[in-house]
Amino acid sequence: MSALEVGRVCVKLTGREAGCRCVIVDIIDRNYVLVTGPQEITGVRRRRVNMSHLKPLDERIEINRNASDQEIMDILQ
Repeated sequence: MSALEVGRVCVKLTGREAGCRCVIVDIIDRNYVLVTGPQEITGVRRRRVNMSHLKPLDERIEINRNASDQEIMDILQ
């Protein structure tokens, strides 16, 4: 299993966004991370998510902690 780290691409496993890809933007504590899709690309808005609700993928993008949605969109497109 891939480590949950800033820039890791994940798939949401639960909730209305289940099955959607997102990127970890920040580590909040040992249980929660901040993710974004960004919403314009994957439909996942920036929000706090329990780590157990994410499946990390092998993909990782190089971003700074708390990168804006625009910075992430520029990298992904």
